[in-house]
Amino acid sequence: MINTLDKKRIYIFLAFAFGISWVTGLILYLTGGLENSPVYEIAGGQVSLALILLPTFYMFGPALANILTRWVTGESRQNMLLQPNFDRGRWLHFLAAWVLPGVLTIIGMALFFLVLPRYYDSGLNLLRQQMILAGAENVRPMLIVAVQTIQAIIVAPLLNAIPTFGEEFGWRGYLQPKLMPLGGRKAVLLTGVFWGVWHWPVILMGYNYGFDYFGAPVTGLLMMVWFTIATSALFGWVTIKTNNVWPAVIGHGALNGIAALSLLFLQGEPSTLLGPTPVGVIGGAGFTIAALIIFLLPNALEPKSDVTRTEVFDQAD
Repeated sequence: MINTLDKKRIYIFLAFAFGISWVTGLILYLTGGLENSPVYEIAGGQVSLALILLPTFYMFGPALANILTRWVTGESRQNMLLQPNFDRGRWLHFLAAWVLPGVLTIIGMALFFLVLPRYYDSGLNLLRQQMILAGAENVRPMLIVAVQTIQAIIVAPLLNAIPTFGEEFGWRGYLQPKLMPLGGRKAVLLTGVFWGVWHWPVILMGYNYGFDYFGAPVTGLLMMVWFTIATSALFGWVTIKTNNVWPAVIGHGALNGIAALSLLFLQGEPSTLLGPTPVGVIGGAGFTIAALIIFLLPNALEPKSDVTRTEVFDQAD
């Protein structure tokens, strides 16, 4: 069971995480939402308010909540899960976090186009049009796809690490460890649920699913929770096994870097609830399968045998 002090800390953390991010979401909604967000001239370029607030105050709400909760409740800075540890094969989990999101995304993409082949554009016409506009019509489209895929798998995890840290330092770095006395499966599952609900304001503003889909917006809200539970299994697994938040940061960055790859092959307008991106039922099938495996394996969501649960997850002073 979770002790009384940690229950209090969980409630305070959730209040800060949702409060900071949802107030930011309210500001975005009142200023035109994501589609009509005001645009400002910054350093000679145009940047929308949404592009400023989403990767900062919204995405960093959970990380700020981690810090503020520790400050308000007098919790020490020990066990913040920031010290990388590559001993006893833990580096394999760092590697898995780096590579698996790309592999699982490609599996979901392939399955989507296999099930719904009418949406597959073998000629990559959308990409061809973009290349013509860019004056690169002589470059082979598949070469661009290959380069973007390699870049997404190798470079994107590092490039995206700063914004994804804002989420992971909160969800995997604070909430999940506090829930671990309930058992690894429940901790990961509940973290995924809270993480999904935390997305709801931007989902209501059209993020990920748009507005024109069956059962909107309720089905989009529920689908986001499904997706975050699936990805929480992967990110929670690598966090638990390494006792470190950085694999989850890397994995989240890798996912964000490759999530839009399937759109290069897309024609027509399929339901965003289905795919082809990983947030759809079919597009996210790779993550769902991986989550089922992780949840079903007996010790997948338990700390490594050389470290006790108390040593890893007891964050009390």
